[in-house]
Amino acid sequence: MTSILRSPQALQLTLALIKPDAVAHPLILEAVHQQILSNKFLIVRMRELLWRKEDCQKFYQEHEDSVVSASREIAAFFPDFSEQRWYEEEEPQLRCGPVRYSPEGGIHCAAGAEDPGPAC
Repeated sequence: MTSILRSPQALQLTLALIKPDAVAHPLILEAVHQQILSNKFLIVRMRELLWRKEDCQKFYQEHEDSVVSASREIAAFFPDFSEQRWYEEEEPQLRCGPVRYSPEGGIHCAAGAEDPGPAC
């Protein structure tokens, strides 16, 4: 599915964490995914991981200040993701469109981009 997104303002990165009880039920997980899409969020990276209770506790303890910790949170889940590169290269393409959603990768990509990013 391709759509055109035009916005004069830069897009903002948001980290969405879907907790295990939702992931355990495929219908609930799909409903959450559809809710994200229906609210016109662009999914630019997606990853599944399994953490121990201790990992979760450490993560939440270190990331209590949501505004300041956003970059650290993204880096914790996507260590190869460069926020600066995304804002310089991918964000303008996604903001100005056209944008397509890749069901296989579960993310949005700039339609026709030379380097469409991972899983597009």
